[in-house]
Amino acid sequence: MLTEIKGLHHVTSMAGDARANNRFFTKTLGLRRVKQTVNFDAPDVYHLYYGDETGTPGSVMTYFPFPDIARGRPGAGEVGTTLFSVPEGSLGYWRERLETEGVPGLSEADAFGGRRLFFTGPDGDTFALAEVAGDTRLGWTGNGVDGDHAIRGFQGVSLRLRDAGATADLLEYMGYERVDSRDGVARFVLPGGNGADLVEIETLPGAEMARLGGGSVHHVAFAVENRQAQLAVRKALTDTGYQVTPVIDRDYFWAIYFRTPGGVLFEVSTNEPGFARDEDTAHLGEALQLPRQHAHLRPHLEKNLQPLED
Repeated sequence: MLTEIKGLHHVTSMAGDARANNRFFTKTLGLRRVKQTVNFDAPDVYHLYYGDETGTPGSVMTYFPFPDIARGRPGAGEVGTTLFSVPEGSLGYWRERLETEGVPGLSEADAFGGRRLFFTGPDGDTFALAEVAGDTRLGWTGNGVDGDHAIRGFQGVSLRLRDAGATADLLEYMGYERVDSRDGVARFVLPGGNGADLVEIETLPGAEMARLGGGSVHHVAFAVENRQAQLAVRKALTDTGYQVTPVIDRDYFWAIYFRTPGGVLFEVSTNEPGFARDEDTAHLGEALQLPRQHAHLRPHLEKNLQPLED
């Protein structure tokens, strides 16, 4: 069993309009934009990062906004719901805020003894705010949400799979423990994790496979402290039979990727070096940062990328 995994690192999704995406996560949800850069493989497209003050692993939602992307088709083999942690007693505040902002898909439900407020993002993404007792992480309060209600980071993710068996085994190998199962949903928690330490698996045997597009989660990343821990995880996964990529430098973390038995793309990312490596913490996300290999494209990108602010 692996002991290096600390919980989630980030969740990366697909979007259409970059400005609408930025407005939703900063103005509506009150998160901080901690980095604006570009897709390593498609530099004409932004890679936007939102989270807490410093982009702490376990708080960071990231997006690739492709202007002409088709809407994704929900189904099996993907992350179904991304769960954010909020303080106990704050769902009333959030329901009123989201209603005022015209956010669709609002509904409340109990899940494993806790309350959740579900809502839909600008591209049809499915999110939920979950009241979590004892989450001591500090939320970002610079965008109009006070500290008593601010999002603390992720609680976790919920996967939709046709068959949960092999992915459940993988999660347990990664250090997660199965703690409950209700109504076709199995709940896994990482003991001693970083707060973003929940994964649920919803089993849908007859579901159509998902189609990647706007509103789809591209991958979910798990955190390790450093490159040494990452290499240990990579070797263990490879020895177990998984096809794992080489280590890739993503500027703000190092990453490896592998496809799970249920079809979801997993990443394992380092907590180092972080988002302050090329910007002062006080000014994170304010200026366009480019990977070295795309630095020569700056004049073109600054002219053609959609402005993020209204």
